[in-house]
Amino acid sequence: MRIQDEVDNARVALRDAIPIVIRVVDNAFQSEVLEKLGRLEANMEMLVGDGQPGRMKIAEDKISTLERHDVRRGVYDKIVSAVIATIVSTLIALHDHLGIR
Repeated sequence: MRIQDEVDNARVALRDAIPIVIRVVDNAFQSEVLEKLGRLEANMEMLVGDGQPGRMKIAEDKISTLERHDVRRGVYDKIVSAVIATIVSTLIALHDHLGIR
């Protein structure tokens, strides 16, 4: 009977050493996560675009167009400012010769 006692004691020791894992299926949580994942995917497609330009691409194009116009306008503003400064400087330098007080 000694072998039988060792086998029985081993089973008890093994049973106490191995944790019992209970799998809990939470369908509500799983469906909520899948719903949020679907919304996230839809938002990403809207932002990045799915074969068509998305909002990010359209925004990048608009920003680059505005930057080009801003640079062009900056050049025109500098030219106009230079012309006005030249005219004012000339008038100040020649005010005695032109009879301007």
